[in-house]
Amino acid sequence: MILIASTWIFVLLVGGGVALDRVLTTALERNFNEQLDYLLNSMIVTAELGPSGEVVNNRELADQRFLEPGSGAYWQISGGGFEPYKSRSLWDRTLRVNQRHDDRDVHIYDSDEFVDKTPRADRDSDESSNQLLRIAERDIKMPGSPVRWRFQVAQSRDGLNAQIATLRRTLVRSFVLLGLGLIVMVGLQTWYGLLPLRKVRKEIARLRAGKSKRIEDRMPAEIAPMVEELNALVEHNDRQAEEARRHAGNLAHALKTPLSVIMNAAAAGQDDLGPTVIREARTMRRQIDHHLARARAVGRRGSAHSRAQVWPSVEAVERAVARLYPNVRIDVDGQKDLIAHIERQDLDEILGNLVENAAKYGGGSVFITAGVQAGFVEIIVEDDGRGIPEADRIRIFDRGVRLDSGKPGTGLGLAIVRDVAEIYDGTVSLEESDDLGGLLVRLRLPAAS
Repeated sequence: MILIASTWIFVLLVGGGVALDRVLTTALERNFNEQLDYLLNSMIVTAELGPSGEVVNNRELADQRFLEPGSGAYWQISGGGFEPYKSRSLWDRTLRVNQRHDDRDVHIYDSDEFVDKTPRADRDSDESSNQLLRIAERDIKMPGSPVRWRFQVAQSRDGLNAQIATLRRTLVRSFVLLGLGLIVMVGLQTWYGLLPLRKVRKEIARLRAGKSKRIEDRMPAEIAPMVEELNALVEHNDRQAEEARRHAGNLAHALKTPLSVIMNAAAAGQDDLGPTVIREARTMRRQIDHHLARARAVGRRGSAHSRAQVWPSVEAVERAVARLYPNVRIDVDGQKDLIAHIERQDLDEILGNLVENAAKYGGGSVFITAGVQAGFVEIIVEDDGRGIPEADRIRIFDRGVRLDSGKPGTGLGLAIVRDVAEIYDGTVSLEESDDLGGLLVRLRLPAAS
C-alpha cells in the first residue's frame, strides 16, 4: 500500500511540478518580453529623421544600462545603407540584422551572437563577451523616408535565467518536502489503518494457544464483520470437535457390550460361539454405519456449497425404490425448483430411508409432496399402511427400535433420518395421513436461496 501510494504521489507531483514550472516559466518570459516590447515602442516613438536622412532619437531612453558598455541592455537602428545607430552600451559591437524575414510585427527571439565560443580557459574575463541575448525587433518606415528601418532592443537573458533557476530550485525543494510529507502521512495512515489486523493476529495467536475461546476486543466497523465470522468459525469448529468426541464415545460405548458378549462366549467355550459372533457383529456393524452416517453429515455441514436440488433427488429415489418394490405405486407432486441447504448425498439418504420405509410397511401406495413453508423446504411422504401409534412415534427414532420385526431391517433408518436432519438444522416428525390413512412423515430442511 505504501509503495503504490508513493508511486502515485511521485507521478502526480512530477506531473504537477512540470505543469507548474511551464506555467510560471511562461509567465516570467511573457513579462520579460513585455518589457522588451515596451522599450522597443519607446524607442520607435522617440525616433526621427536627421538632416542627412538618418534616424536619430530626440531623447535618450530612461534605462541607464543603455549608457554603460557591456551592461546587457542594448538597442540599435539600422537600414538604408547608413551606419547603424546604436546605444553606447554596444560600444564596438553591432547587433546582427537578418534581412531574410520581414518584421512588420514585433519579432522576439533568442540570439547567441554575443556568446563566446572559445574554450573556457581561453576566454576573456569580461563576462559581457559571453551573453545570451533576448531580442525584440520591428521594421518601421518613417514619415518622409522610403527606407525600411530595423529597430532592435536586446537584453541579456542572465537575469531571466537566474529567476527561472531560482523558481525551479524552489519548486523542486517544495515538492520534495511535500512528497516526503505525504509519504510519511501515508505510512502513518497505513500503520494505523492496519493496526486492528495486528490485534486480530494477536487474538488468533491467543486462540491457538488456548488462552481464550473467542475474540472479545471491540474492533472498528470495517473489521468487525470479519471478527464475527471468525468467532462463528471457531464456534463451529468447537461444535464439530465436540460432536466428534461425543460420537466417538457413543460408538465406543455401543461396541463395548457386543465385544464383551463375544469375549465371554469365547472364554466360556460355548457351543453357540459362531452364531453369537455373527449376531453381535451385525449389531456392531449397525452401530458403525449409523455413526459413520452422522460423521459424514457433520463433516459436510460446514461447507458453503451445501445446496441440493430437491426434485432431482426425489425422482432418483422414486426410481430406485420402484425397482425394489415393483408392486408399490409411488406418486410425486410439488414444486420442481426447490433448493435445500443440504448435501445431495445426505438428501438422497434421508429420502431413500423414508420412501423405502413407506413402500416396505405401507399397503401399496406412496405419495410424495414437495413444497416450501416459512423458509423451509417441506417434503411429505405418505403411505396407506397401518401407521404408527402416537405413543410409539417418539420411541421409533431411537437406534435399533423396530415395531415390525417380521420384515428385514436394522432399526436405524429413522434414527439416521432424524440425526442427519438435525445436523442441517432441520426436523422430522410423524403424523397420520388424512388422505391415505397410513403414516405421514414431514421432513423440513432449511431452504437455500
